[in-house]
Amino acid sequence: MSKGDRAKSAREKIKEQQAAERARAKRKRLVTYSTAGVVAVAAVGLGAWYAASSSKSEQAGAELAPVTVQSDGSVVMAKEGVTKPVVDIYEDFQCPACKEFERVSGQTLKNLAAEGKAKVVFHPITIFSMEPTKGNSVRAGNAARCVADGKQWIAFHDLLYKNQPSETAEGFKPDELVSWGKDAGVTAPDFEQCVKSEKHAQAQLSYSQKIGNEQKLEHTPTVKLNGKEIENNTIFLPQQLRDAVTKAAK
Repeated sequence: MSKGDRAKSAREKIKEQQAAERARAKRKRLVTYSTAGVVAVAAVGLGAWYAASSSKSEQAGAELAPVTVQSDGSVVMAKEGVTKPVVDIYEDFQCPACKEFERVSGQTLKNLAAEGKAKVVFHPITIFSMEPTKGNSVRAGNAARCVADGKQWIAFHDLLYKNQPSETAEGFKPDELVSWGKDAGVTAPDFEQCVKSEKHAQAQLSYSQKIGNEQKLEHTPTVKLNGKEIENNTIFLPQQLRDAVTKAAK
């Protein structure tokens, strides 16, 4: 083999060794990335599981605690003798976030009241100032004020959220409200007239302004525990909401 051939052979061997080294490095990177990916997926999975378990809505427990409709339009749900902790819910039937709060955490508060662990007070207000949301909210709030029976009120309250209209369309129309009242078991003979005449519309607006100013409300839902607002990252997680209320009861 000539000197030139030997030099060429050496260069080829070096290239082969470099290629082999690159291949080994690539395989090593792939293994590292794959392992990291598995860990990342596991972490995401654990986080998703925790979020799902924390946000899982409670199932209905015992029968509802006694419900009393107050003269100002607020509604108290509590077992006899239970005066604290007090959970105040400031809500607007037209508010999409309130609908989601009711869907996710509404049953938790019903259960806590039924268990004698909280006094829950509903404050239906109108927070919107533009149409069609303002009119929708006022009609719904007025209709709720037409229901004097506590158990029927809660059923009607839940149906209003279930049938909440779009924020861009006129909704909560009188005939619809009357029909949902019947579905909720409302039997008062003057219910239909009360709804269609909007008998309590002005009272709804006056209460909304009064309570909004007193409580310095900036959004709905606003949920307060013994007068102190609970953060959104708690009220939309049923288990955390339950923990906060039961802790306050001790």
